[in-house]
Amino acid sequence: MLRRTLGAHGPEISVIGYGAWEAGGEMWGGDVEDERTMQAMETAIECGVDWIDTAEAYGDGRSEELVGRVLARHRDDVRVFTKVAPFKSGLRPEQVKRAAEGSLKRLGVDHIDLFQIHWPDTDGVPIEDTWGAMAGLQDEGLVRYLGVSNFDRELVERCLAIRHVDSVQNQYSLLHREDERNFLPWLEQHGVGYLAYGPLAYGLLTGTITKETKFDPNDWRSGRWNLGYYRELFAPGKLEPNLEIVAALKKVAERVDVPLSTLALRAALATQGVTAAIAGSRNPTHVRTNAAAGETFLDAPDVLSEIRAILGD
Repeated sequence: MLRRTLGAHGPEISVIGYGAWEAGGEMWGGDVEDERTMQAMETAIECGVDWIDTAEAYGDGRSEELVGRVLARHRDDVRVFTKVAPFKSGLRPEQVKRAAEGSLKRLGVDHIDLFQIHWPDTDGVPIEDTWGAMAGLQDEGLVRYLGVSNFDRELVERCLAIRHVDSVQNQYSLLHREDERNFLPWLEQHGVGYLAYGPLAYGLLTGTITKETKFDPNDWRSGRWNLGYYRELFAPGKLEPNLEIVAALKKVAERVDVPLSTLALRAALATQGVTAAIAGSRNPTHVRTNAAAGETFLDAPDVLSEIRAILGD
């Protein structure tokens, strides 16, 4: 597994991380036994993945608890990244401290390797107050590195004025490239790492989803919660053109003899400013395929140019 340094001051990490949103169970539909989910995490570790990304909000703490059970066997080899959310514990300083303590307990560890703000606050808490509390946790040794998720440049700048931001975790895939032209180069210039979540567009870039695919009613991709991800990728009128792009990309993948998911992950990792990609699954076989994408970078100019042309560049 290839590795990169997370920003200017962060740790060296595998270019593929294990994303544990699905491990929480909630909003993904279907019953998957905890043992199978943990087996998927174990498989990722066996394949060279050395960090797991989770959050207090994933399954109301269930994801962190399962991650903790796996970490108990691999703490010396695996870093854990987690998050505090405005819609969960809250982002006031005292709430941030309690959230970190709760995550530490569920994870069964004495420190969090990367502690992140999951989403910007919507209740008027100044980011300076929240980030100051995050810096305090770092000073106490409860967390090693600090990051944010779903943040824009203005918010990152306000954080940087207080304490260095080790990473930004935002949505990025071949079907969602908002950060590519302006934000990613700027982050790189300021020594901020970038963790791409949703790099397979929640299954679309595996090539297994069609117009006929029916999702479990408890799966957010069914549209039940009308999430922004759904409106952008899966809603009627959006799914069809996205599937046309997927079909074109699949032809490229077939020509270079790799699975579409591997091509999509390697293309994301070849994007300037992207440090690593988060790929999650409760299926150990899918985990192996995802991890294999981190064994080499896609650096063939002709292939990258062909992909960009399909995307409309």
